[in-house]
Amino acid sequence: MTQSIARPALVLGLLSCIGPFAIDMYLPAMPAIGESLGTSVQAMQGTITAYFLAFGLAQLLYGPWADQAGRKPPLYAGIAVFCVGTLICAFAPTVTMLLIGRAVQGFGGAALMVVPRAIVRDLSTGNDATRLMAAIMLVFSVSPMLAPLAGAALLAFTGWRAIFLALLIAAAVSLAMLTFAQPETLSRENRQRFNVSETLRGARRLLTDRTFLSLTFMGAFGMSSFFVFLASATFVYTETYGLSPTGFSLAFAVNAISFIGASQFAGPLGLRLGAVALMRWATLGFAFATCALFGLALAGQVGLYTCIIGLALGNACLGMVIPTAMVMALDDHGDIAGLASSLGGTLQMLTGGVIVAAMGPFFSASPVPMIGIIALCALVAFGLSRLTRLPQAAAKSA
Repeated sequence: MTQSIARPALVLGLLSCIGPFAIDMYLPAMPAIGESLGTSVQAMQGTITAYFLAFGLAQLLYGPWADQAGRKPPLYAGIAVFCVGTLICAFAPTVTMLLIGRAVQGFGGAALMVVPRAIVRDLSTGNDATRLMAAIMLVFSVSPMLAPLAGAALLAFTGWRAIFLALLIAAAVSLAMLTFAQPETLSRENRQRFNVSETLRGARRLLTDRTFLSLTFMGAFGMSSFFVFLASATFVYTETYGLSPTGFSLAFAVNAISFIGASQFAGPLGLRLGAVALMRWATLGFAFATCALFGLALAGQVGLYTCIIGLALGNACLGMVIPTAMVMALDDHGDIAGLASSLGGTLQMLTGGVIVAAMGPFFSASPVPMIGIIALCALVAFGLSRLTRLPQAAAKSA
């Protein structure tokens, strides 16, 4: 990682970690929280859906705001809202209050995901942006690798409410980093004054751009497969395979390492093969791995290690798709990068939230429903990859 990439990757990666930390630290505690609040598995899955839906809708606010006021003001507001939601969760006496707190958390955490993507577009485009995004994801990997273990440790020694207090500390650290280590990247002359008609015109431009939509929904179904895993894996691994919260955290980390590790090859392989070819091969691998695993699951041949390895192979392929798709979706829309980032993020998060909610009636502690829905998402992502064309900006620079 070069010096020019290292600093923004570190700062933006750590800022982007806060939202996922709120998911990843929480996962090992879901069964214990459900028992403590006297609620069902489906209600606990609802706390994941509430976070995702609020996270998705909020991006429609933060993106245009970031184009109008600069990148830092929305980040400050997002951290503040995230802290309010975290306090509600920490002291929630019922699952209803927990649902509200998770939604508020998601509404704040959205800023820390959508605005850094726009900052990447401010700093670079094309393959350079893919390399920066992949480097950010490398820093970002601290969340899925360490957060579940931290959550399991806090659950064992202090109880589940301490997880949310730890998230408050993480938010305070992100506030300090934003204040002292992250410069403003959108100059005043490049800011877009908020105008409803201009925003609607920009949204219409994006929603009628076939390349933008195919890239966005390719990422959406790829990410949705991971959301399904997040909502289900705790119960599958603990109830079917008998893992402890710490054991689940280690199994979860394997999938995260495969995703993040493979993402580091996105830039070099994109140069060698071309971005579109890379995505088509990677989505094919994702679909093949997950569909093969689903076939084994239907035959009753998926044990713990088969499940972990099969999902890790699929996620490794997915790790090469997500950063490339994110960058390519914004390539032709640098003048409305904030709006494009927020609208794309909203469509992705809402897709994931809807799919997680729709799987509720089919949920069981068996791995079959979880793997089946993941495989279906992979097939849709592969199909969309066949429709994707090179963005005009990338084509001109090629």
